Amino acid sequence: MPYPEPLVKPMREELTRVGFVELRDAQAVDGALSDAAGKTQLLIINSVCGCAAANARPAVILSRQAELQPDEFITVFAGQDLDATARSREYLPGIPPSSPFIVLMRDGEPVFVLERRHIEGRSASTIAMDLVKAYETYCGSEAGDSEVEPPSTARSDDSDALPPTFRSIL
Repeated sequence: MPYPEPLVKPMREELTRVGFVELRDAQAVDGALSDAAGKTQLLIINSVCGCAAANARPAVILSRQAELQPDEFITVFAGQDLDATARSREYLPGIPPSSPFIVLMRDGEPVFVLERRHIEGRSASTIAMDLVKAYETYCGSEAGDSEVEPPSTARSDDSDALPPTFRSIL
C-alpha cells in the first residue's frame, strides 16, 4: 500500500528540482526507455527508506556537479508508482530488484548499477564519486567501452544471467 502523497512529495521533489523527470506510469517509462538509442540515462528507483534519504538522493544530486553528465535523468518511485517501477525493472533483465537503486544506461543497456546493498552504509559523497567515474567512462562524445574500476568489495558469482554491458561495482 503506497504511503500518503503528502509524505512522499518532498522526496519526489528532491530529485525533480535538480532536473530529474519523474515517470509515474508504465507508459511514461516506455516512452523514456524505449527511445534510448544514442543516449545515456541515469535512472534512480527512489524510495522512502533511510538510505535513499541519506545516501542515494544526495549522491545523485552531488553527481550533478560533474562536468560530464548523462543525457537524461529519470526516476520512478518504488512502493508509490507501482506500474512505473515494475515496468522500469523489465528493462533491467537479470538484475535483481532493489530500492533505492541507481543505474546508468547507454543505448538502453545498463552499464553501471548501484543496488541497495551498494548504497546502504556508504556516504553520499562516496556514491557520488562512483557515479562521476561512471559518467566519465560512459557519457559524452569521448565515451568508450572501458569499464569503471569498481570499489573493492566481494564479487557476486551470479553474473552469468546479466546483460553483457552490465557493470556492477562488485
